[in-house]
Amino acid sequence: MSDTLEALHPLLDRLVRETDAALLDTDSFDAWAQPAGVAMLVFAEDPQRYKEVLDLAVIVPELHAAAQRSFRVGLLRPDAARALAPRYGFARWPAFVMLRDGQYLGAVDGIRDWDVYLTELQRLLAAEPSRPPGVGIAVKTVDATPSCH
Repeated sequence: MSDTLEALHPLLDRLVRETDAALLDTDSFDAWAQPAGVAMLVFAEDPQRYKEVLDLAVIVPELHAAAQRSFRVGLLRPDAARALAPRYGFARWPAFVMLRDGQYLGAVDGIRDWDVYLTELQRLLAAEPSRPPGVGIAVKTVDATPSCH
């Protein structure tokens, strides 16, 4: 994606316009995420690779409106989304991550039913910051002696 809105798919462009979303890359992300308040970080891969990205592009403005625009929105460019995804440990694309004061509140990944989105959004808006989950890399001990502990 280039830096211009013209390079965005029309539905991603709509998301940006309707939510006043910031277009983020790896260089701009940290500064954008740190200010006080609640933020939704949208991990939107290339819609040619993941068609569901376009579903999320329609859903995010509706969630933003349903929450009375109580959070700011940032849209990660695909390369930045791929680079930052391991930081938040979600399993499926597309996804959004909620932050408060730059701290992790939780994530919703994949496409869900509308009522699930609303329930999860309310839960995340009320959540206390926590550590993002790990990516789930298996750890194997070499030459370990079996133990009952």
